[in-house]
Amino acid sequence: TVKDLCKFNGIGPAKAVTIVSAIELSRRRPIEKQDKNKITCSKDIYHLMSPMLKDLQYEQFWIICLSRANVVLAKHKISDGGREGTIADSKRIFKIALEELASGIILCHNHPSGQLKPSQADIVLTKKLVEAGKVLDVSVLDHIIFTNSSYYSFADEGSMPVE
Repeated sequence: TVKDLCKFNGIGPAKAVTIVSAIELSRRRPIEKQDKNKITCSKDIYHLMSPMLKDLQYEQFWIICLSRANVVLAKHKISDGGREGTIADSKRIFKIALEELASGIILCHNHPSGQLKPSQADIVLTKKLVEAGKVLDVSVLDHIIFTNSSYYSFADEGSMPVE
């Protein structure tokens, strides 16, 4: 953070902001090239989103909007949270998905604690969003939980609620 960098001798607020900005740009650059890629498996999602979600000290919740052919239409951050949780508002999620004319969405969030196992709240949220997606004809294809070293895919683990 800017505050952390300012602790080093010779780095003031202006230089710290420049360093933080450069790091963020370098993290995002590889994923910008992948935005029009087709998602074929959870590993594709991990490579697409890990630069955004790794090394965060707080939770973030994102969605990936997909075409019928599973081509990435857009990525949207839904919320920033605290160390132990964030809010994923279903109205906002589906508003964005409908605006993007998405046929499917993938849910993504991180666990700064390093815990890969989904919480009960993660399981309930996933089920709720799958049900809402049925009504709106927007398939919820997967829910990926990121840690700094790995990921958990509801679809890969057979944990996605049946549509």
